[in-house]
Amino acid sequence: LSRRVCAAEPRSRTAAYTESHVQPVYQPYLTTCQGHRLCSTYRTIYKVAYRQVYRRVPQHVASCCPGWSRASSHALSCNTALCQVPCQNGGHCAFPSRCSCPPGWTGLSCQTDVDECAGRSHGCSQLCVNTAGSFRCACRDGFSLAADNKACQPVVLLPRPETFSQAGPSSEMKEEMKDLKNRVEALEQKLQLVLAPFHNLMPSAPEDVGADPISRLSHSLQQLDRIDSLSEQISFLEERLETC
Repeated sequence: LSRRVCAAEPRSRTAAYTESHVQPVYQPYLTTCQGHRLCSTYRTIYKVAYRQVYRRVPQHVASCCPGWSRASSHALSCNTALCQVPCQNGGHCAFPSRCSCPPGWTGLSCQTDVDECAGRSHGCSQLCVNTAGSFRCACRDGFSLAADNKACQPVVLLPRPETFSQAGPSSEMKEEMKDLKNRVEALEQKLQLVLAPFHNLMPSAPEDVGADPISRLSHSLQQLDRIDSLSEQISFLEERLETC
């Protein structure tokens, strides 16, 4: 017996075939009889002829095991599984009453969705949303999906341009800018007083600067650094005001 064939029932069928046989042929001819007369007679010759005959021949019909069938009437093996409930969601019948399901589905007929978010194999960094036959990753407020659709990255929120045009800069920011500008002006005035002896060759100098020219120069450079630092802070505040 072939694979998954439980029985082979003996049967018979009518088969037609061609056979040869000897067929007599009577051929007339003329000959000379007594008295020199012509007589008609015949002779028998034989030739091979063919004819179609029928006879009963035994034949074994395969009986498939329960749950299996043959792929065609000419197939000997029973390799096609039968599922009483049709397979769903792209599955195919692999064993009797059992479907082989694609990823994301399970059950005898692939009717049940697999919850990929129940385990840890989904790979989402924050949130996992189960869908029919699959899943997708999501992020909490303030984050967005990265290029791999699994990791989450912070969202940088930029203020809308109309915010500044409607409300204007805050009073605290205005006060901070005003204070920084006043400090820069005071340092510039102080620097001019310190550098005056070098430009005008005058003996007098500010009280808080030493009489030594080297000390005066060092103090002047320090004042320049402070002015640069304050100028950078003012520029930063102005940029923030422009982007608001």
